[in-house]
Amino acid sequence: MKKDLKEFKTFPSSTIKEIQRAAKEGIYQIRGLGAKRKVPDFDDLVFLGASMSRYPLEGYREKCNTSVILGDRFAKNPIKLDIPITIAGMSFGALGANAKEALGRGASAMGTSTTTGDGGMTKEERGSSKYLVYQLLPSRYGMNPDDLRKADAIEIVVGQGAKPGGGGMLLGQKINKRVAGMRTLPEGIDQRSACRHPDWTGPDDLEIKIQELREITNWEKPIYIKVGAARPYYDTTLAVKAGADVVVLDGMQGGTAATQDVFIEHVGIPTLGALRESVDALKELNMHRKVQLIVSGGIRTGADVAKAIAMGADAVSIGSAAMMALNCNADLYRKDYEKLGTEPGYCHHCHTGKCPVGVATQDPILEKRLNPIEGGKRLKNYLSTLTLELQTLARANGKSDVRNLEPEDLAALTVEAAAMARVPLAGTDWIPGLKNKK
Repeated sequence: MKKDLKEFKTFPSSTIKEIQRAAKEGIYQIRGLGAKRKVPDFDDLVFLGASMSRYPLEGYREKCNTSVILGDRFAKNPIKLDIPITIAGMSFGALGANAKEALGRGASAMGTSTTTGDGGMTKEERGSSKYLVYQLLPSRYGMNPDDLRKADAIEIVVGQGAKPGGGGMLLGQKINKRVAGMRTLPEGIDQRSACRHPDWTGPDDLEIKIQELREITNWEKPIYIKVGAARPYYDTTLAVKAGADVVVLDGMQGGTAATQDVFIEHVGIPTLGALRESVDALKELNMHRKVQLIVSGGIRTGADVAKAIAMGADAVSIGSAAMMALNCNADLYRKDYEKLGTEPGYCHHCHTGKCPVGVATQDPILEKRLNPIEGGKRLKNYLSTLTLELQTLARANGKSDVRNLEPEDLAALTVEAAAMARVPLAGTDWIPGLKNKK
C-alpha cells in the first residue's frame, strides 16, 4: 500500500520528475520569484523585549521615529524618507505599467521611494513617485542622461540576490512594442542582460564611473551600489572604496522576474548571514551609519524590518512582498491559474506574461485587472502595517527611534541563526563560532 512506501532521500519524487523533464526537454527550468528552499531567516530570531533591565515606551503616548536619511555622504540632495522601507527595483517589462504606477502611488503615500528596475523609466512611475531611484544595470536598457537627472537617486546594480553572477532575463512573450522600444531591441524576442557592466572591470574603474555619474547629475543624486549576497564583507568594502553613498545588499531569498531555477535555489547566501558580514565591513571602515545599508531579500513583516535594523541595517527594501500587496498570488481568477498548471499561493509564472491578477504582465486584458489607484491604496495599507509593527517592537524594547534597535535586543532560536546573526542562542550566552563571553 502507498502508506508503506518510503521516498528516496537523495531522489525524492520531485527530483525524479525534474530529471525526467530535463531528459525529455534538454534545457533548464526558468521561473520567477525567489528561493523555495528553507534557509535560516529572520523567523529564527526573537526580540527579548523590556522587563526589569529595560524600560518600555508607551505606544499611544511616546513617539517612535521611523525616518531615515539616505545618501548624505557625498550627495548634495540626500533623500529623507518617512519610513525605512523602500520598494525594490522591478522593471517595466517584468511588471506592467499599472503595477509600476501602483508602486509609485503606494510608496509616495507613505513618504518612501520606489525603484525603476531594468529597462528604463516610465512616465507612470516617475509621475506617481515622490522619490524614484533609477537603476543602472549591465544591459543599459533605456538608460539616458535625461532620465538620470529626473531621478532622485541612482542605483548601480552589480548583482541581485536571486542570481549573483548572472544577468537578467525577459522572455519574448512579455516584450511588446513599448517594452521593445524602450530597450531598443526587437519585439517578441527573448532579452538577456549581460552579467557584468561593460564600463568597468573592478572597483577602481567603478570609482571613475561614479565620478562621471556625479558630474552628469551635478553631484545632486545619491549613488547606491547594489550587490547580491555572495561575498558581502568584501563587496561592501569595495563599494565604500568606490565611493558609494548607500550599499544595497540583496540576500538569496530575493525574487526575480525570470531566471534559471538552479540559480534561485543554489547561488548566494541567506539574507541573515549576509547582513552581519556587511555591517562588520562598515564598522571596520568606521562607515556604519555614514554609508547607509539597505537590506533586501525575504522581508515580509514589520518584525523582519525590525530585526534587520537591529542587526545594523538603516533600511530595508521589498519586492516580492510589494507584488503580493498588489494581489500577486491572490485567490482570484482560479481558472487562469489552472491554465498555467498552478494555483493561488504557488504561482511563480512571472516569466510567462500570463499573470492572472495583472501584476507581472504586458497583456492589456490581464493588466486591466490591476487598478493602479486601488493597488496604490493596498500597498500604502501594507506599508503602514509594517511601520506600525516596527514601531511596536521598537517601543517594546525601549527605543524612541527604530534605528536604536541593536543586536543586544535579539536572541536566536537555532544554532544556525545564532552563528549567522551573531546573537546568543536563546537561554544561553553562547554565540556559535565565537568564544564564550565568560
